[in-house]
Amino acid sequence: MSDIQQAFEDAVEKVRTAPGDGDFKPSNDYKLRMYALYRQATDGDVTGKRPGMLDPVGRFKYDAWAKLKGTGAEQAMRQYIEEVNKVEAKYA
Repeated sequence: MSDIQQAFEDAVEKVRTAPGDGDFKPSNDYKLRMYALYRQATDGDVTGKRPGMLDPVGRFKYDAWAKLKGTGAEQAMRQYIEEVNKVEAKYA
């Protein structure tokens, strides 16, 4: 496993285990960005049809992920790690 992959997995674990009642209250836009970076890093470019009007959450997620089309997995991992580090530095 490369160093960037390990750092990415460590950052993902920090997000998963972060207390829900902590000082950091992410906005919906921030959550969508993190979701999209994670999916781009792990799955690559978005595929499939865009969800319909009756699935607004799925549609927002799809759109956020689609904005990263063409971004390489390593670049998405680095951006995800940077975002986690910024939050950690500010709220730790």
